[in-house]
Amino acid sequence: MDQKTGSILYEYNSHEKLRPASVTKLMTILLIMEALDNGTISLEDTVPCSEKASSMGGSQIWLDTTETLTVHEMLKAICVVSANDCSMAMAEYIAGSEELFVEQMNKKAKELGMNDTCFKNCHGIDEDGHVTSSYDIALMSRELITKHPKITEYTTIWMDSLRNGESELVNTNKLIRNYEGATGLKTGSTSTALFNLSATATRGNLSLIAVIMKGETSAIRFSEAQKLLDYGFSNFEYVECSKKDDIIKTVNVDKGIFPTVDAILESDSGCLIPKGKSKTISSNIILDDTISAPIYKGQKLGEVIYSIDNEEISRVNIIAKEDVRKLNLVNMSVRTIENWFTLLR
Repeated sequence: MDQKTGSILYEYNSHEKLRPASVTKLMTILLIMEALDNGTISLEDTVPCSEKASSMGGSQIWLDTTETLTVHEMLKAICVVSANDCSMAMAEYIAGSEELFVEQMNKKAKELGMNDTCFKNCHGIDEDGHVTSSYDIALMSRELITKHPKITEYTTIWMDSLRNGESELVNTNKLIRNYEGATGLKTGSTSTALFNLSATATRGNLSLIAVIMKGETSAIRFSEAQKLLDYGFSNFEYVECSKKDDIIKTVNVDKGIFPTVDAILESDSGCLIPKGKSKTISSNIILDDTISAPIYKGQKLGEVIYSIDNEEISRVNIIAKEDVRKLNLVNMSVRTIENWFTLLR
């Protein structure tokens, strides 16, 4: 999947419902990042460890009920070594209980259109009915890395430590060390789920998300993800067609208090295209030469359509940069007086 556009470049059994294992933690991390952004929690908050969190098992940093770690340290442990105990502690800290946190996870999944997904826990330890698909994992990964790019400060850590150096952390995602442009994102494995991975990477303007589920070995998930990423980088490129607020044209205004208005682009415009096709992109501007007042700031005036070989690849609205009120008796009189005084000078 292309990160910017959400376009799927290659898929196979992408909606098959499978056990995600610790790739589940992408949703846990997403909700943590949202709580940070809205001010519910801060990176400096100290998070306690409950009996339930300390007894999680699986991948963990052996949290003890007598200690606390900051949200920053918890995030590091979750992203780098997939710590189940830290995931549970954060779920309880944010929502009050894992059950309430899982409700938030499923609500967010529904918002993102993750229709193949049902979360039963916040960590990914096998549980009946706890399923997702590679497509849904790609959606979740895209939301996390696009809306919260700071997460890559954690997901790109190869080695680090906690507890004043006493706890060593080594990233479970081997691509971080071995693949050019790797930015994350999350591994997961159990004896039933086998080996899963959401791998993200950026080279130039192109950012990709590759998801592997049910790999037979850990090495296979990494090699298959690398094949997908290689395929994307070898065959596609992301091209920026235009920038938000670029002036397309100065349009004449009929019966306005100003004679013209700048027509600008409503948003950035870009597209994913086959490599080597960028020079064949053409644009078609649909915009009248004259527009009648009143005109309102942000009002749609037209469109720019970008195409390759007569096939549309992107379109963006053209809008008015500012208001232009319609001439009436009062402002016509004012303009006449102003013009008269100008002539007298």
